[in-house]
Amino acid sequence: MPGQIKREIDAIIAQRSKGSSTLALCIKTKLILKGLDPDRYSETTPDDPFLLAKVRELAESLKVGV
Repeated sequence: MPGQIKREIDAIIAQRSKGSSTLALCIKTKLILKGLDPDRYSETTPDDPFLLAKVRELAESLKVGV
């Protein structure tokens, strides 16, 4: 199902920022520094098992459930 990566990244950002746009920007920056640019993925991006594992690993390190 395409777009799973985008949905999980959005869930991480939403849960960590709790509605604050400033915190959302900080979380996006943190993800970029960890090697995952949220703006590169869309609802039509094919799911790559390696990237999904990386997103879930990052969610785990940020203590967020996806």
